[in-house]
Amino acid sequence: MTASTSVTGGRDPGAQKAGYEPDPRRWRALWVTLVAGFMSLLDVTIVAVALPTIQRDLGASPAQVQWVVSGYALTFALALVTAGRLGDALDRRRIFLLALGGFVVFSAACGAAPGIMLLVAARLAQGLAAGFMAPQNSALIQQMFRGAERGRAFGFFGATVGISSAAGPLTGGVILALASGAQGWRWIFYVNVPIGILAILLGRRLLPRTRRSGRGRVDVPGVLLLGLGVLALMYPLVQAEAGGLDRLWWLFPVGAAVLVVFAQWQRRLVARHAQPLLDPRLFSTVRGYAVGAGIGTLYFIGFSGVWLVFALYYQHGLGFSPLRSGLAVTPFALGSASAAVVSGRLVDRFGRLLTVCGLTGVIVGLGGTALLLRFVPPHLAPWVAAPVLFLGGVGGGFVVSPNITMTLRDVPVRMAGAAGGALQTGQRLGATLGTAALPGLFYLVLGRSHDYRGALVTALCAALVGMVASLALAMSDWRRDRRLSQPHRKCPDEVAHDPVHARQT
Repeated sequence: MTASTSVTGGRDPGAQKAGYEPDPRRWRALWVTLVAGFMSLLDVTIVAVALPTIQRDLGASPAQVQWVVSGYALTFALALVTAGRLGDALDRRRIFLLALGGFVVFSAACGAAPGIMLLVAARLAQGLAAGFMAPQNSALIQQMFRGAERGRAFGFFGATVGISSAAGPLTGGVILALASGAQGWRWIFYVNVPIGILAILLGRRLLPRTRRSGRGRVDVPGVLLLGLGVLALMYPLVQAEAGGLDRLWWLFPVGAAVLVVFAQWQRRLVARHAQPLLDPRLFSTVRGYAVGAGIGTLYFIGFSGVWLVFALYYQHGLGFSPLRSGLAVTPFALGSASAAVVSGRLVDRFGRLLTVCGLTGVIVGLGGTALLLRFVPPHLAPWVAAPVLFLGGVGGGFVVSPNITMTLRDVPVRMAGAAGGALQTGQRLGATLGTAALPGLFYLVLGRSHDYRGALVTALCAALVGMVASLALAMSDWRRDRRLSQPHRKCPDEVAHDPVHARQT
């Protein structure tokens, strides 16, 4: 693995600062941020298993109840980059705690909502609070940890991202099983309240403050352009079940055009030595950032959508309860949890090869699961598929955590929030595309053939397309690393004298 080029001209910018002293509370502070991050990401998928109950209890239409899931994902993604930039400019600790407080309040409002419109409004606000909180997690890791410890910390962070997405259906099923009755779905939201309050109290004591750099001005035109671009790309996807793709397809080219204008505006600000919302040199100068963002986006297209497809197959096709449906996919979560923590310790040694192996494991695991569920008798399906799903989970643990580490480790601390927000925005876009496209494909096949197993296999194969594309990108980056590591190649550290690097340092 070669040393990577960054805008600071070194492998780990913060580690080279002679005055760095590790905060003795950093590991306890990390767990506070991970618990909060787990709640915010879990709420993306945990609600899915309760949608039928919510619809019946509140007398909502299918289109209205879909906004309980998609509205949260939409506002979550819209806030990420702006929130990250505000954290960089002001104080990550303050924004994290304010956002966490808002998340707790709006979670309680979701649980107490008397009607579907108030529930959707509370979910939109809850997603906005989660979007402001999420980029502070990765930025605080950049701030608190250096060297090999940063890889371990990102290992835990990657495990949190992977487990929270996979564990949502199981956690929702457990809560619905324990909180029986028509109103039991409300505890899916209420459970966030005591956990969030405890995290706030501990965060006030443990989280470090951010030193202000004197660059507190926020690029308002950039905020508006990026928000409009992301909204235009995501809105047809969150409206997919209501025919949004047919009616609103024209928003895709509009969104792409707005994002092109946003990129040009950011380059113009850099040329004028002003502070952009998202510095374009993150993609052109920071080694591994652009590739890592692409890998994450492509991976999450398949990764996020498969859980809804599994839930549809097990609950509607096989008649499983929400709890039993969640248990059926638990092997993936267990494999992901165990591998993600280990991978944080291995990423410095193996680098991008770890991601290549992980993606291969996920492809083999989900592909094998699709074959088994297609030909094995339905009553044996969860048991037979469990070992192969576990293998896929282990592979997933070697994808998310190492990719986050390699994408963000060379980002200067002062830009960590915006960089983490942009990375997660790509992941949210990928996740939204996956959760819209894969269930839609499942229903399309089911409507034509009335074959649940055929619909499941088709949707899983579509998910594998995104993962294969992610694997191709990872392999290309791994081969480039190998070429650069050869002795006759120029060492990336020599780029430290580049004028762009010098300006950044």
